[in-house]
Amino acid sequence: MTSPATRPSAGHPAHGAVLKAADLDFRPAGDCHVAQAVGPHTGAETIRLDVVRIPANASWQPPETSGEENIAVVFSGTGHGRCGTQSAPLTRGSALYAPTGDPCALTAGDGGELVAYVWRSRLLPGRRHGAAPRRFSTLDNDETQLTGFTGTGHDEASERTATMNFVFWPGTGTPQLCLHCGMMRPGEYFNVHVHPDSEEAFIAFDGSGQLYLKDRWIDASAGDILFARPGVPHGTRLPETHPGDRFVTCGGPTPFDPVLYARAGVPGEVR
Repeated sequence: MTSPATRPSAGHPAHGAVLKAADLDFRPAGDCHVAQAVGPHTGAETIRLDVVRIPANASWQPPETSGEENIAVVFSGTGHGRCGTQSAPLTRGSALYAPTGDPCALTAGDGGELVAYVWRSRLLPGRRHGAAPRRFSTLDNDETQLTGFTGTGHDEASERTATMNFVFWPGTGTPQLCLHCGMMRPGEYFNVHVHPDSEEAFIAFDGSGQLYLKDRWIDASAGDILFARPGVPHGTRLPETHPGDRFVTCGGPTPFDPVLYARAGVPGEVR
């Protein structure tokens, strides 16, 4: 199945897809260009993932801040972010969370283009963000982590497990979206698992490695995307035979999966 926004390189809308960065189809959006990587054309019902290219000194705003919450991660470039009344400088690996109704904007600096991956979701009934949600962070924020994740029994588990940072999660005030960052060294896995009630969308942020979808491992490089529908096995690994000394991914299940926080030994309630 193809779409006007991107061509899935592996997978099926019933299961999800692994999408190559080179296949993204960017279209004009004011001064910027946007590619919808994950959306209805990939079978997504709850999550959207856009890739935004912002030229030097230009700004971009999410199209529906009144009805959506948004998480943005800077993939390349530098600039400035604004969310509600707060603002912060942005560099590669910076992350921004905009609660529903919060106006937000990304502005590229004068040094060149800023590229950001933006997760978008409309809140399901009964979900509300925390009293004072965190709005800015970075992928290397290691204050809350999951280690030793053994998966959910859908593929043989490795004992060499990766470390995952919880960047935005219920503990920082997010009610539905989340942002986790997995750090893999050679031979390490984030073991294959499923989310029974959540869609998963994440990106390869740095290095090259492999993504697991449904029943096989697929080579991936920085900028590539995995989308898995609820109940579809997925995972990541950096085989020892791959070049490079680390593979970094980021994203998360939508709605967030409390099982991950239980495995980490931290509360899963929205704060």
